[in-house]
Amino acid sequence: MPSDLQGDDARRDRLAKALRPDEDGLPRLMGILNATPDSFHADSRVSGDVAVERGLAMFESGATWVDVGGESTRPGAEPVSLEEEQARVLPVIQRLKAARPEGLVSIDTRHAIVAKAALEAGADMVNDVSGLRDPAMMDVVLGAGAAVCIMHMQGVPETMQDNVHYDEVVSEVHSTLWSTATALTDRGHPAALISLDPGIGFGKSQHHNLALLERGEALSEKGRWAVLWGVSRKSVVGHLTGQSKTEDRLAGTLGLAAVACLRGVGVLRVHDVVPHWDLLQAMRPFDLRG
Repeated sequence: MPSDLQGDDARRDRLAKALRPDEDGLPRLMGILNATPDSFHADSRVSGDVAVERGLAMFESGATWVDVGGESTRPGAEPVSLEEEQARVLPVIQRLKAARPEGLVSIDTRHAIVAKAALEAGADMVNDVSGLRDPAMMDVVLGAGAAVCIMHMQGVPETMQDNVHYDEVVSEVHSTLWSTATALTDRGHPAALISLDPGIGFGKSQHHNLALLERGEALSEKGRWAVLWGVSRKSVVGHLTGQSKTEDRLAGTLGLAAVACLRGVGVLRVHDVVPHWDLLQAMRPFDLRG
């Protein structure tokens, strides 16, 4: 696969740095750009010119990453065709990179065909909610030398919240993610380009979600892996705050973002870049590392 990620040590170093906390120990921000008509938070649904404008505004507002997705993976979501998913995301990625070449773009997809096309269109990272379940996805990541986020999901979006069960959620989730990440490094992929996401809300109960967030720093396996959290406006926030509507969950989302600052999280995937940037600036003067 043609890629400017292979053989470029400076670029790989930049991507690796962008997956981990900054010099003050604060997370990087990843703005969510859903080129979909059915993502769970209605305000995040964009397409065409609006999607590009919003992505550029996220960069201007402090986002290190913009994460472009073309298939909703909310609980109960129906899959879309590979052709439709590519038609939604590829033009947005191309235009974002043309307008902001130094901006880092992630492709949010479960499908190797889409990931390959997105990387060729200029994406810098694959964000796979299924944890590289597509057998070809690992080959795509390896071939491009791309950054990757491996997320844990029990089941598939259509049914993942049905009959959720773990014997010990933290150890099971961590073990699964570490095993996949190690399979990548065993084939030569740099560990520094791998980020792990516990998959909050993806086949988990509220108890499971809170247990994984509480043990957030442990997922890094003593710093071997970068850690990404995606909690923005999710049901975990709704349960904690009593807010049933996603549009009413910003304050609770910011509260969990503050917790992430204390858990060594490298990247926060968020709908609202500006308030998260303000939160990080308010925390910046203080020593968060004890």
